[in-house]
Amino acid sequence: MTTLIAGTHAVQMDEACFGLYEQNLQSPGSRGWRRYQVILVVRNDKVAEMRRDLGPAKAFTAPQFRIPGGVRDETTGRIEILHTVGELHDIAEHLRDGRVAEPEIERTDFLAAYHDERDQRRRARRRLSQFGRLHKTQRSS
Repeated sequence: MTTLIAGTHAVQMDEACFGLYEQNLQSPGSRGWRRYQVILVVRNDKVAEMRRDLGPAKAFTAPQFRIPGGVRDETTGRIEILHTVGELHDIAEHLRDGRVAEPEIERTDFLAAYHDERDQRRRARRRLSQFGRLHKTQRSS
């Protein structure tokens, strides 16, 4: 089941915003792909949508993104707004310019961790002490 959302032509920067996203969509008349900024605002207890054409999709190096500005309770249908249009617009500017760094993911060597765990258990069973530059385990007999 699809939901029909009301459209709007203008939004205010201090208006309650349910979300903002930038997406590459087919332009009207099928004249190519364009980047659109979609802003979802709350008006009269309903969500209204405004779309801005930002230009050809090829001109953007930043990936498509979604920024939530509020949450909806599925049981009651109540919407709680957490941000304004201005706040989400500023976040979108940072994301589009690529100023947000990707989080660095630490690589884990599971094979080495597995063998270290087995070695530690074997040493504990045999009551062997272990000395190293960064670690010391001394077991009594």
